[in-house]
Amino acid sequence: MLPRELLKKIKKIEIKTSRLVNDVFSGEYHSIFRGQGMEFSEVREYMPGDDIRTIDWNVTARYNHPYVKIFREERELTVILAVDLSRSGDFGSLDKMRREISAEIAAVLAFSAVRNNDKVGLLLFTDKIEKFIPPKKGRFHVLRLIREALYFKPSGSKTDIAGAVDYLLRVIKKRSVLFLISDFLDKDFHQPLSMASKKHDLIAAHIYDPLERRIPKSGIVNLKDLETGREVLIDFSNKENRRNLALKAEKDKADLHSFFKRNKIDTIELNTHEDYAQPLYMFFEQRAKRIRR
Repeated sequence: MLPRELLKKIKKIEIKTSRLVNDVFSGEYHSIFRGQGMEFSEVREYMPGDDIRTIDWNVTARYNHPYVKIFREERELTVILAVDLSRSGDFGSLDKMRREISAEIAAVLAFSAVRNNDKVGLLLFTDKIEKFIPPKKGRFHVLRLIREALYFKPSGSKTDIAGAVDYLLRVIKKRSVLFLISDFLDKDFHQPLSMASKKHDLIAAHIYDPLERRIPKSGIVNLKDLETGREVLIDFSNKENRRNLALKAEKDKADLHSFFKRNKIDTIELNTHEDYAQPLYMFFEQRAKRIRR
């Protein structure tokens, strides 16, 4: 049984994200994620003008009269939310930690999926596979996903994006929409992501905190890596130190987004200091425009 304050927080997230889904994203979601192709529906007698490639030869032989296969678009989607729960998610230089924002973004996407009668599943990962909840439909299922994304206590602390993506490639056989929600503070994940982008519709939700990219003049600061526990003292009154940090952060960002672009992985960049509704809406809108072309 969840404590009352936790239930209250989950309910608050449901109200906020449901409003976003209803008011902003509902018109775009259906158009930007396509079904998984065509599936067989029925057979009927051949009519002049029908494509002869659709003739069902088995049925035709049985009835000694030509019959054709009828197909319909398979509209139902499977959406998988892969959420990074490594210790770096416990960082946030304003009101919210990165993990809280990840949970709310997952909630928006999950409610968008079930509102369109799609299945949605959840993978929680660190440097381990922490928990996998198979795709299902329904509001109560989504509330469970939100609860797990917010309050699950991981056993790992580091990040292994490659391991998470490899796991999904093994367990998700049907082409799906994969949202990878992470700060991407990791290495050696490029090959698995490249493979996943060919098999699935992969979208990277990149969450960053501005303080990680540009530290203000602040004297000697004890920096601690939340994933490894390693600490280092840096003098940020020194202009060169601040400049080096900013240059490295910009290079890391440019390299990451260049990789996404080369592999045709759509990206949503989310700033912990800003409301996530606007970048999510821009992603939905821009993708819808691209598909309509």
